[in-house]
Amino acid sequence: MTSVPSGSATRERSRVALVTSDYFPDLYADDHPLRDALRARGVVVDAVCWDDPGADWTAYDLAVLRSTWDYPPRHDAFLAWARSVPGLANPADIVEWNTDKHYLRELAASGVPVTPTRFVEPGEQWTAPAAGEWVVKPAVSIGSRDSGRYRLPGQRELAEAHVARLGAAGRTAMIQPYLAAVDTVGETAVLCLPDKTGAMRYSHAIRKDALLHGPDVGLDPRQYRQEITSREAGDAELAVAERALAAVPGGADRLLYARVDTIPGPDGRPLLVELELVEPTLFLLYDEGAADRLADAVLDRLPRS
Repeated sequence: MTSVPSGSATRERSRVALVTSDYFPDLYADDHPLRDALRARGVVVDAVCWDDPGADWTAYDLAVLRSTWDYPPRHDAFLAWARSVPGLANPADIVEWNTDKHYLRELAASGVPVTPTRFVEPGEQWTAPAAGEWVVKPAVSIGSRDSGRYRLPGQRELAEAHVARLGAAGRTAMIQPYLAAVDTVGETAVLCLPDKTGAMRYSHAIRKDALLHGPDVGLDPRQYRQEITSREAGDAELAVAERALAAVPGGADRLLYARVDTIPGPDGRPLLVELELVEPTLFLLYDEGAADRLADAVLDRLPRS
């Protein structure tokens, strides 16, 4: 059973929705520690699918976005839903900004070291580079769905067909160089949670191994397998996270959580791959105190009774 840290207030009449999808109607396993920590604090917690037509969102003091991983094909409906929910964390305007990876342009313009990215809009033509390894993925997607890794020139036709297929579906394609360090060093996910003042602070970090090994083959996100291990973020990764959070529209103090994913670039310095503010796995199972820290941050957002 999750213990309640000394000094933590309880909210016995408060209700929190942990927002999920039909993928995991009883919550993804990594969210169970948060559910249990909140219940140990006297909070009523329900797992609710975001598109449940019977859900009464006004019945909850806070709705915390978690595994809403089926939204990309219904992106507009998801945004409309987010705008309709009172007490949504993270807020609806952040959801709109962060679920379309065009936000990487804004971060790069703010001085965040971002993986070089070319966006190909629907109707635009793209000619693959002559050589190298490249990643093609949609600007609106989750879990590397509809994403592929291409070795050029041998897989040039496959890469160009992938971009054309996304464009024909009215989707923006992203082309990025494949960062080879992910095959050795791995990807570092830096998890940040609010402290008692509401300021976002480093909580914990994990290492992920490479996820893309070849061209897109249409896998469902639930079919991907990745090795995850705990890791301490270095000063360089923390500096990238700090700069990324400083560039969040409206300020990072509005966030309940943030995940900053980085991979070393060719010079060994970390490059931001994604800033995850909507439905990222928070890897609560990989740090003993993370669920309690997040539960305390949720309590700080609830009305006092």
